[in-house]
Amino acid sequence: MDLTELLADAMRGQRLSAEALAYATGIRVPRIKAFVEDGAVGPIRPTAEELAELAQALSLPLPDVLAASQDRRTVAHAGHLV
Repeated sequence: MDLTELLADAMRGQRLSAEALAYATGIRVPRIKAFVEDGAVGPIRPTAEELAELAQALSLPLPDVLAASQDRRTVAHAGHLV
């Protein structure tokens, strides 16, 4: 699971909007929206501190959030991840 899926699932499960998560963490709304849309591989990348804040606010284990944020550039070959 990548950061995009992890954040979206956790936010949906807790019925939190990007605005509510921003209020809880102090991270600006546009940054949170970028993390939810692009994960950790987009042009706006989360810092270690932001990842820790997101994990705490969403009640997620920090190791899971850190693992999901790793740059997993994969190549699709015949529909399979390589």
